[in-house]
Amino acid sequence: MITLSKRSAVEPFHAMDILAEANRLRQAGRPVISMAVGQPSHPAPKAALDAANEALRHGRVGYTDALGLRDLREAIASSYRLRHGTIIDPARIAVTTGSSAAFNLAFLALFDPGDAVAIARPGYPAYRNILKALGLHVVEVPVTAETGYTLTPASLERAETKAGRKLKGVLLASPANPTGTVTGREALKRLVNYCDSRNIAFISDEIYHGLTFVGEETSAAEISENVVVINSFSKYYCMTGWRIGWMVLPEMLIRPVECLAQSLYISAPELSQLAAKAAFSAEDELDVYKESYRTNRDFLMSRLPEMGLPLASPMDGAFYAYVDTSRYSNDSMDFAKRMLAEIDVAATPGLDFDPLEGHRALRFSYAGSVSDIAEAVGRIGGWLK
Repeated sequence: MITLSKRSAVEPFHAMDILAEANRLRQAGRPVISMAVGQPSHPAPKAALDAANEALRHGRVGYTDALGLRDLREAIASSYRLRHGTIIDPARIAVTTGSSAAFNLAFLALFDPGDAVAIARPGYPAYRNILKALGLHVVEVPVTAETGYTLTPASLERAETKAGRKLKGVLLASPANPTGTVTGREALKRLVNYCDSRNIAFISDEIYHGLTFVGEETSAAEISENVVVINSFSKYYCMTGWRIGWMVLPEMLIRPVECLAQSLYISAPELSQLAAKAAFSAEDELDVYKESYRTNRDFLMSRLPEMGLPLASPMDGAFYAYVDTSRYSNDSMDFAKRMLAEIDVAATPGLDFDPLEGHRALRFSYAGSVSDIAEAVGRIGGWLK
C-alpha cells in the first residue's frame, strides 16, 4: 500500500479545474469566454517571435549557464536602470524557468522546514501550496481596507503573535493577485525596512510590473540589496507558455541559487531566453495591449457593481477584478460552476485565494479582448437578473 507524503497534500487550484471544464466545453462547440486564468489574450510580441524563429533556424535550443545567458541578464539589469533608476550588477540576476521555478529556488535557498513565512490573504494560491510542499509553516495575514489591502509592519506583528513563532520570511506581491493592490513606495519601504531590521527575508513578487494603472510601481530592488525580487515575462510581455522569468538576488544567495538551479532545472530554455531578450525592444507594442486592459478595467469597475457584484478590493494593477458574490451566493465554487455551465463564462472561485473568506468572492481576469469582456459581462448581467 502506498502512503502519501504530507507534502502531497496541497490544496487544489480550482481555477485549473474551471479551465479544464471550459476547455472541454469549448472543444464540444460551446461559445466559452474564459475570465478564469491570468493569461493575456495577445501573442508574444513580434520581436520575440522573430528572435525565436531565428534561434530555431540556427538550432539554438540547448542548455545555457544555470543562471541564464549573459546577454539576457544584462538586458534585465538595463531594464531596472531605465524603469527604476537602479543599478544592478547582472551577476545578481538569475534567469529561471518561469516565476514558479524562482519561488521554489527562493524558498529552498532561504528557509528550512518548519520556518514561518507570511503571505497575504487573499493571495496567489501557489504560494501557499509550494510553501506547504516544502515543509514550511504558512502564516496567512489578512489584507483589508484597514491595511490598504497590503501587508504592513503592524499586521505582520499581529500575525507573528497569533502564530506564536518568529517569522523567517515575508512574501508580498505588488501589483497583487487577486486584489489588484499596488503597494506604494513609502509603504513598501516601511515593510522592507521592518524586515531588514528583524532579519526577516523579504521576497517581492513583481510579475505584474508594467501593468500598474493607479499608484507608484516601485521595485523592492530600489530600496534594498537584501531582498529577493521575482519577475516574469508571462504577464506584461505576454509570454506565459514560454516559461521564462528571473530573480534579483542578494550577493550571498547567488551561488546557492545557482547550485539549486543546476540540480533542479539545469537552465531555462535557451529558445525562450533569446525571445525574452528581444521582448525588451517591444514596449510600444506591449503598451497598446496594456491600454486594452485599461479599457476592460474601466468597463468592469463600472458594470460589476451595477450588477450586484461590488469590488472587494481596488483594481489598481494586474488584470483582475475581485468581487463580492454574497448577494447571490456564499458558495463561490458552485457559483462559478453554474455560471460556466449555464452561460459559458468562466471565472475563478475566491476559495483559491482565501480559504477562510473566499467562499463569497470571485476573481475575473480582464486580460481578454475588449469584445470578449463586453460579451461576457452582457451574459452575466442577463443571467443574474
